[in-house]
Amino acid sequence: MKIVFMGTPDFSVPALEELAKVHQVAAVVTQQDRPKGRGHKMQYTPVKEKALELNIPVYQPEKVKNPEFVDILREINPDVIVVIAFGQILSKEILDLPKYGCINVHASLLPKYRGAAPIQWAVIDGEEETGVTTMYMAEGLDTGDVIDTAVIKLDEKETGGSLFDKLAIEGGKLIVETLSKLENGTATRTPQDDEKSSYAGKITKELGQIDFTKPAVTIERLIRGLNPWPSAYTTLDGKAMKVWDATVEEGNVTEKPGEIVEIAKHYIKVATGENYLKINEIQLAGKKRMPMDAFLNGYTIKENILGL
Repeated sequence: MKIVFMGTPDFSVPALEELAKVHQVAAVVTQQDRPKGRGHKMQYTPVKEKALELNIPVYQPEKVKNPEFVDILREINPDVIVVIAFGQILSKEILDLPKYGCINVHASLLPKYRGAAPIQWAVIDGEEETGVTTMYMAEGLDTGDVIDTAVIKLDEKETGGSLFDKLAIEGGKLIVETLSKLENGTATRTPQDDEKSSYAGKITKELGQIDFTKPAVTIERLIRGLNPWPSAYTTLDGKAMKVWDATVEEGNVTEKPGEIVEIAKHYIKVATGENYLKINEIQLAGKKRMPMDAFLNGYTIKENILGL
């Protein structure tokens, strides 16, 4: 198959690698280079870096639906366009262009978790399983007919980062299987049930602020879901503090939410709206990430309430 691959972040890279092993990837389309870091040096997208490594031509249109770029796609004349976390909306003109259509790999079991951040929300919401879906792209947001799915069970300590890596690899495997079915005519299409859909909105830094009036289990999921970015946070002695790892301890809470009720060697125990949260790993503003025992070796906690 002749493929045009559209993708941008790290999540898209395993699929590009897998497709390049068995198909002709005629072109890669990715977002434009952006300045990054203190020096504002222009940085390639992860997909561009991998495409250059694989000697695949790269296109970076400001808007993929511009007529000039649509003409380029027509000249390439791909059998299929594969889209994974590209970051732009495709016009109907593009959707109708390839022989086999435009196929999207989405990091959830659609119709659940349509939208920008399905991986983090699966962890935050306490899902026991999630997965990846391949689907025919339609003009709506993640609304196309489903072709294939692959299910992943979430570990007890699953983070947004660890799940991201698992689903990226699984997505690479699944898109190869899907294209094989398209080519031999065995691919099925199952319309999504819109009534079962949910929306996974963008993750913001503000979402990470810990509200200790909520149950400990809810806070612990938030901590895992926002690891590594943007991370859950609170304040300790008036200083910003990221929380990287915590566990839930059941108990009848009589203290104020956010109150430190125990300082042990490896954790501090904090009251919440329901049960207790044992904080095991933190990062105070301007300091390195460290386990609680290392932190307490060099720091004396002054205030007994977090979040003040």
